[in-house]
Amino acid sequence: MNTNLDLRPVSVERRTAGTGRRMLLLHGLAANDSVWDRTVGLLSEDAEIWTARLPWRTEGIGEWGQEPNLKGWLAKALEAVPGRAEVVVAHSMAANVLLDLLDQKGRGGTDPLRHYGIRSLVLASPFFRSSAEQFDWETISYYLNDFHLIMEEGIRVHSAGRLPADIQEAMGKRVRERVGPYGWLRFFELYLRTPALQTSRITVPTLVLAGETDFAAPPAESLALAAALPDAYARVLPGCGHFPMIEAAEQFAAQIREFVHQSADAVPFPGAAPIDALESQR
Repeated sequence: MNTNLDLRPVSVERRTAGTGRRMLLLHGLAANDSVWDRTVGLLSEDAEIWTARLPWRTEGIGEWGQEPNLKGWLAKALEAVPGRAEVVVAHSMAANVLLDLLDQKGRGGTDPLRHYGIRSLVLASPFFRSSAEQFDWETISYYLNDFHLIMEEGIRVHSAGRLPADIQEAMGKRVRERVGPYGWLRFFELYLRTPALQTSRITVPTLVLAGETDFAAPPAESLALAAALPDAYARVLPGCGHFPMIEAAEQFAAQIREFVHQSADAVPFPGAAPIDALESQR
């Protein structure tokens, strides 16, 4: 991983030079591409793996939270991979930005899967509710007032629990301040939009992964998302929380390896007419 300070809002880096499937890994809020370090070498011996660095990363690039169009930045990451990534793995908020992007493109008349060359998806620890009625004032209070606990969890996992509790708490609150009210609002807006997502349009094989003890994105939400997608299944990894790629790297990678192998022969864009057929109808 490139450790030099990178001030670009969006960049991608090739982590392995295999000749197999191209994979792009997308980190969540207040994380960065280092979240994948324990997993990259376990994913596949022949995969060409890329990781992205997105504006909402740990370092925080500018006032990213004041820009409502997070989808545009994620689209730049997808488009930056030479030849396009066939498998996209998105964690936490990035999974929601990705779903939002695919939904917007679909509503605009574009086949987003064909457009970005995506043949399969892995959504790790996503936030999802199937109906607007599932959001209430208690939900807002929890994610607003306890938001720093999610930041603390990331710090605890990255440090393997070596930091004292008071240091973890202070660092979690510092990260929360860096994200800021605008950044939090961008996250919660994405969450609130999940009941309206046209999930039936996301027809590629999809694996939804959750941690059994995830208090940020409860595993029940991953199960609900998988049920709402046409070709998806969910796996709940025992004994880990919101960061399974760190807490259970071997199990996490094994699930993805098996999924990618099983979906290798899938029709690239099921349900979509070939381009020449579309042209003939015009």
